[in-house]
Amino acid sequence: MPDITLTTLVLLCLAAAAAGWIDAVVGGGGLLLLPALLLGLPNVPAAHVLGTNKAVAIVGTSGAAVTFLRKAPVRVGLAVRVGLMALAGSMTGAFFAAGISSDVLRPVIMVVLLGVAAFVLLRPSFGAPTEGDGTDRPVTRARIVTAIVLVGGGIGFYDGLFGPGTGTFLVLALSAVLHLDLVTASATAKIVNVCTNAGALAMFAYQGTVLWQLAAVMALFNLAGGMIGARMALSRGSGFVRAVLLTVVFSLVAKLGFDQWNA
Repeated sequence: MPDITLTTLVLLCLAAAAAGWIDAVVGGGGLLLLPALLLGLPNVPAAHVLGTNKAVAIVGTSGAAVTFLRKAPVRVGLAVRVGLMALAGSMTGAFFAAGISSDVLRPVIMVVLLGVAAFVLLRPSFGAPTEGDGTDRPVTRARIVTAIVLVGGGIGFYDGLFGPGTGTFLVLALSAVLHLDLVTASATAKIVNVCTNAGALAMFAYQGTVLWQLAAVMALFNLAGGMIGARMALSRGSGFVRAVLLTVVFSLVAKLGFDQWNA
């Protein structure tokens, strides 16, 4: 455990809980958790912050995934296949990350996010449950391959290359490609996130860059936030997830814009 004050520890735990809630509902909890760790641990090497972030996040994501799996219709086998492809894509993206300037990527991602927000606002029916949604609605083999290759590999590559908003992109892409309502897409995205987090955490653990004691404390709060978020998403439905989705998208745009302005 690093030498931090009790106040800092409490704030980090509250941030972990909030991040778990956001991540369970629609993804994007890292938007809060990683900056909180960077601010709370200013003298800790970045690699240890990233490793600790993954150790915390995987617990909340796993808890949310279990909660969703008990009540939401999820194709577990398909979700795992997408997750394994996302893991491979993430590793590839991380390999190329050193040669890509974030100053170039930020404006591109901001435009994409604004396009996503416009699409969701102009298509009120997008992601709303309809007759035959979820596991009962037939999905062609071509769409399944697209989900595995483009959603898994493409978004996984983006996660390794840049990162912010990965969970949100997963929810939107899975909903669009597989005709899932937003609640089922969120549930499926959690399984994919567990796969990518597990691969990243294994690498960080191998490199010895995880603050396990701090991660264990924060993970309890992240788990609680994730399970509460999953239950709220299930009970309140796609309309609630849609509202949180738009909030997260605009928050991502604001953060990226701020980073670009100060770059």
